[in-house]
Amino acid sequence: MQFGVVWMFTGLVEEKGKLVSIRRGADSAKLKVNARVIIDGLQLGDSIAVNGVCLTVTSFDRQQFEADVMAETLAKTNLGGLQPGDRINLERALKLGDRLGGHLVSGHIDGVGTILGMEKHDIATIVTIGAPPEVMRYIIKKGSVAIDGTSLTVVDFNEDSFQVSLIPHTAHATVLGEKKPGDRVNLEGDMIGKYVERWLGMKSDDISQPKAKTGGGVTTDFLARNGFL
Repeated sequence: MQFGVVWMFTGLVEEKGKLVSIRRGADSAKLKVNARVIIDGLQLGDSIAVNGVCLTVTSFDRQQFEADVMAETLAKTNLGGLQPGDRINLERALKLGDRLGGHLVSGHIDGVGTILGMEKHDIATIVTIGAPPEVMRYIIKKGSVAIDGTSLTVVDFNEDSFQVSLIPHTAHATVLGEKKPGDRVNLEGDMIGKYVERWLGMKSDDISQPKAKTGGGVTTDFLARNGFL
C-alpha cells in the first residue's frame, strides 16, 4: 500500500470490463479481467472494485488484470456466479484529493440482493431489489446504496426490499442496464449509517422493528418522530 492513498471508492463506475477467465482453487479463485480505462496508471497491489467488491491487483498488462478472490468472498457476493464473458463494473480506488462524485464506498459487501422487478417510468427504470436484513438496516429514503458498486439513491423501501431509479446514462455505463428480474446483485449500505449505528451502540439485530432499541435509549420511533427516518 502506498502512503497517502486511501482505499475507498465513489460508486461511479469507470468502465464495464469483461471476465476473461476464472480459475477456481480449493479455497480461492483467480479472476482475469479485460479492461481499458482503469489500466491507465495501474500498479501492482492497487485496489479495484469489481462489481463493488474490493480486490487487489496481482498482475496486469496493457489489456487486462488479475486478482485473487477468497472463498468467503465468492460465497458471500455474486462473484462466485460469474462466468467467462460476463460484463462487470470496474472502478479504481479513490485517492486523497480526488473529486468525490458519488458517495463513500468501502468495497466490503453487506449482502446479496435479488432484482424483483424493473418497471419503465418515462426515461428512467424503477428497479425493485429484495435485500436481507443486514442490508435493509442501512436503507433510508433518499439515502445512498451501492449496487454492484454503482452509487444510487433509494427512491422508496419497505421491510425487505427497496427501489432505485436507473437513468439511461447509468443503465448504459454500468452492468445494471443489462440485468433482469431474478439476477443477484452485490449490496453495500451507506457507510455513514454504519458509523451512526456504531456510535449509538446498536444492540438489536432487527432495527426494522418499531421498538428496536439502540444504546442510549434511542429507538427507531424516536428517530422517525424527530425527522431522522
